[in-house]
Amino acid sequence: MFRLWAKIFKDNKLVKDTVICDDTDDTRTHKVFNSLNKACLEFDLGTPLWLNATITEFKRHSKARFRADSFMEEIDFDYLEIQIIEE
Repeated sequence: MFRLWAKIFKDNKLVKDTVICDDTDDTRTHKVFNSLNKACLEFDLGTPLWLNATITEFKRHSKARFRADSFMEEIDFDYLEIQIIEE
């Protein structure tokens, strides 16, 4: 089972979080993108852009932070963090 934990932080405090589970036979990349989309729908956010720094961080730690420069619209929090907690 694949599980991705999505968290929204504001002023260094956890404001919202959700865990998205994916039992499909998709590739890891598809599972990450699909889970991120589901989390953004749950948080009522637009899907963030994957910047080069975000991709590097995710490859290295299976964790990434999306700050204001990753979103097309204004956000009222500091960052969205995703982390793979089970593969």
